[in-house]
Amino acid sequence: MLLFCPTCGRLVTLEEGFKQFKFVCDACNFKMPVSGEIRSRLYPKLKNVDDILGGVNVWANAQQTTERCPKCSHERAYFFQIQTRSADEPMTIFYRCANIECGNRWKE
Repeated sequence: MLLFCPTCGRLVTLEEGFKQFKFVCDACNFKMPVSGEIRSRLYPKLKNVDDILGGVNVWANAQQTTERCPKCSHERAYFFQIQTRSADEPMTIFYRCANIECGNRWKE
């Protein structure tokens, strides 16, 4: 957990004093004794990969190719390309097996 100085806004550090810990700001000499246990748990909400890549509708407009599925060996797959890295690197191709029972996804 990061704590910031209420006076100047800089990051405070934890120092050990005589039988007591305290938060101290090096810029403005702000001091605050730690009187009890301090806890903080923040769990970020993770997004699904489909949300990042454009949601469910991205597969609605995907083209088909004769790429073979590595899981079920079906001979057709849907695909689309996205530039996931810098512009000087090739685009990433995402595939989804056209076999309804399989639906395997992979990328190149």
